[in-house]
This record gives sequence, C-alpha cells and structure tokens, in this order.
Amino acid sequence: QEELEHLNQANEEINRVELQLDEARTAYRRILSESARKLNAQGSQLGNCIEKARPYYEARRLAKEAQQETQKAALRYERAVSMHNAAREMVFVAEQGVMADKNRLDPTWQEMLNHATCKVNEAEEERLRSEREHQRVTQLCQQAEAKVQALQKSLKRVIVKSKPYFELKAQFNQILEEHKAKVTALERLVSQAKTRYSVALRNLEQISEQIHARRLQRLIVRRASPVGAEASPQHASTEVGVTGGTHLGAECAPADTLSVLSLQTIASDLQKFDSVEHLLGLSDATSLNSDELEEREQRRGGQGHFKHHRSISL
Repeated sequence: QEELEHLNQANEEINRVELQLDEARTAYRRILSESARKLNAQGSQLGNCIEKARPYYEARRLAKEAQQETQKAALRYERAVSMHNAAREMVFVAEQGVMADKNRLDPTWQEMLNHATCKVNEAEEERLRSEREHQRVTQLCQQAEAKVQALQKSLKRVIVKSKPYFELKAQFNQILEEHKAKVTALERLVSQAKTRYSVALRNLEQISEQIHARRLQRLIVRRASPVGAEASPQHASTEVGVTGGTHLGAECAPADTLSVLSLQTIASDLQKFDSVEHLLGLSDATSLNSDELEEREQRRGGQGHFKHHRSISL
C-alpha cells in the first residue's frame, strides 16, 4: 500500500509538473518570438549604426566575463594560500612532537610529519598554480578593459545612436534568462518525479514476484501432500458412514483453499490427477476393506472398464 501511494503521488506530480513545463516552454517561445519581432522593428528604424556599434558591446561582454574569471581566480588563490598556511602549521606541530625525547622513536609522529610534509608540498603547488592563473586572467581582463575604452572613443557617435536597440535587447535577454531558468527547474522536477515513479514501480514488481513465489510454494506443498490430507478426520468419518467407504471427494480443497487457487489450476489438476488406482494399495484408516475390494472387482469385471467420475464445487 505504501509503494502504491508513492507511485500515485509520483504520477500526480509528473502530470502536474509537465503541465507547468509545457506552459513555461510556451511562454518562453512566445517571449522569444515577440522580442525578435520588436528588435527587428527597432533595427529597421535605427539603420546600420547597430552593426557599427556591435563590436563595442561585444567587447564589453567579453570584459565582463574576464572580470568574473578574475574574481574566481582570486578566490582560488586565497583558498590555496590558506591551505598552505594550515599545512605549514601542521608540519611545525609534527616537528615539535618528533623532537620531544619521549617521541623520538615513535613511528606515529614520524608518519604524521611525513603526511604533513606531503600536504605542504601539495598546497605549495596549488598556490603557485592558482597564482599563475590569477595573473593570466587579470592580464586578459586589463586587455579587455583597454579594448572597451578604445572602442568607446572611436565609436562614440554610433554607440549613442544605437543605444535604444541594445537597451531593449538587454531587457529581453534578462526576461528570457528568467524563463529559461524556470524551464530548467521544471525539467529537473519532472526528472526527479519520474525517478521516484520508476523506483516505486520496480518495488511493486518485486513485491508481486515475492507474493507469486509464496503462492506457488504453498501450491507445490499442497500437491506434494498425501491424497485426502486436506480433509479433516471428522469429515472423513462422516463420508464413510454415509457411503460405506471412502469418498473420493475428500481430495477437494476447502473453501479457503479454493479462494486462493484459480480455475486454471483446478482444470490442470483434473487433467493430471484423474487416476486413483494407486489407492488400492493403501492400508490406512481411509483405505478400502477386502469386501469392498471384491465388490469393486466384480463391478469392474461386469463393466469391463473402470470409470472414475470426479466432481468439484466452487
């Protein structure tokens, strides 16, 4: 029941989030089409000044990206310096421990010193690497800023003239980025819900296989038991008193057993176990006595063939 609830909840969430995702994608396409149409109209009014001013705005974009990379490199360098200082302090502590008289021959302190020395070497390499990276991106950022300043001086006139177009373009870019982030988040939610659905479905399949295996095991145990084992002694004695012998219907399963067995299984039993000749050699309380055997033999001799009619009621 718990897995079924998980399956239903995941299914409902998938349907709900997929509807929201379709709406978000539709809104994104609509805004994209509208922005392209408005920018095209704005570009037709302003003329070729947009293409002339485009190198300046492209240089500004590259300069902004270079500035962001410089900030990331600075953070990595600061982190590497901090790790290097911590590793050096660890080496100092290990050296003090090794220099103590009681720890000179202790292998634990020697191992600690070696480990701290390795950490210092790794931190030193990381610090140098991050320092070189910071210098490289800082130089690129300075070059990008210089290019922006040069283009601003040489293209000042067309930059001012094309300003409305690029301002409108920046507004549409921000709106599209927000909708794109929403679409990405909804796609992630759909993927998570489908994963939960698959897990619940797989768990249900395993539970179903386990139940089927247990039912099959119980069915095999019942078929392997002696004939008439399901019948109670009281029921058997009643049948003998009425008919003067064992009633072959004692093989029929009780009502609760029939509720478990399917009609197909019962039909298979009727085809496979339609002979009772092996009962003639039984000598227990439910076996046939000698008088009944003689009477059966006379009947068989008179009829020529032994016929066994088996009935079952559901």
